[in-house]
Amino acid sequence: MNRVSVIILNWNGTHLLRKYLPSVTEHTPKELADVVVADNGSTDASLQVLSEQFPTVKVIPLDRNYGFAEGYNRAIRAVDTPYVLLLNDDVAVSPGWLEPLTEFMDTHPDCGACQPKLLSDRNRSQFEYAGAAGGYLDSLGYPFCRGRIFATVEADSGQYDSVAEIHWATGACLLTRRDLYLRAGGLDAAFFAHMEEIDLCWRLRRMGCKLYCVPQSEVFHLGGASLAMGNPRKTKLNFRNSLLMLWKNLPASRRSGIIFRRQLLDGVAALNFLLRGEWNQVKAIWEAHREYREMRDRYYKTDKGDASQSVRLCDFSVLVQYYLKRRRTFSELEMHKMI
Repeated sequence: MNRVSVIILNWNGTHLLRKYLPSVTEHTPKELADVVVADNGSTDASLQVLSEQFPTVKVIPLDRNYGFAEGYNRAIRAVDTPYVLLLNDDVAVSPGWLEPLTEFMDTHPDCGACQPKLLSDRNRSQFEYAGAAGGYLDSLGYPFCRGRIFATVEADSGQYDSVAEIHWATGACLLTRRDLYLRAGGLDAAFFAHMEEIDLCWRLRRMGCKLYCVPQSEVFHLGGASLAMGNPRKTKLNFRNSLLMLWKNLPASRRSGIIFRRQLLDGVAALNFLLRGEWNQVKAIWEAHREYREMRDRYYKTDKGDASQSVRLCDFSVLVQYYLKRRRTFSELEMHKMI
């Protein structure tokens, strides 16, 4: 039995399968890993393409579109390898991409999950927005990365080629232990998509695990293949799920204060959209807050108190550093406690 299941979640992505799956099948060692496509109830020719053009790929057909989170949960329950790797359908991999990740997990039993260096498939000399060289959370829970802060994406010049402990690993390419994933509860299906991997990583850290970026592995992510940046639905999911993630994972003693400040800043963002005439974005933020209020109480029963939630965030505001101090790259940040 192979040790890794490389699982790609597909929904009506025939063009992406044809473009990106060949690199995965070519560069994934057959003696190490199975390549698995979990099809989220596609209505295009995805299943036919997989059968005719990729006969060595294992297929898990799901009966409908369960979203990113629950689609992966169902697929991971259906495999039986010790390691599972969540891989987006718009990721091209390079020769030797998988071995550094699995070797790191083998030799670091405290590692709950790791990611490679994530570069842009549009410009392979640049980091990719959705994970870059490892993610962090600032004092208010805003995510940023080695190689990307807000809209500023750095060129890769080897500045982040060292292994680093991180707060969250990108869901575009995330290797974890199957039993640990299941014990943590998997991705939160209520999130549907966006922020779900950060929430999972936060829960893994609450369980005592460490997370790392292993940049000796490189992959290339197209990004925005499902929902483009600026799509109102994407805005709603990001704002709503950010609040839910904070509600779920912050200790009770800090939860209300941090969420109140985040809601105020969300209001500032909505005002900015309003002044620019982007009414759909304003509506998306309003709906995000309404849905957050409706959904948050379902998590009360999972709150085990402060002792189990004492996971450290960065002790600074990335908003202040980026917008007021004009520190636009990770290496320029005034960092004190990063983990």
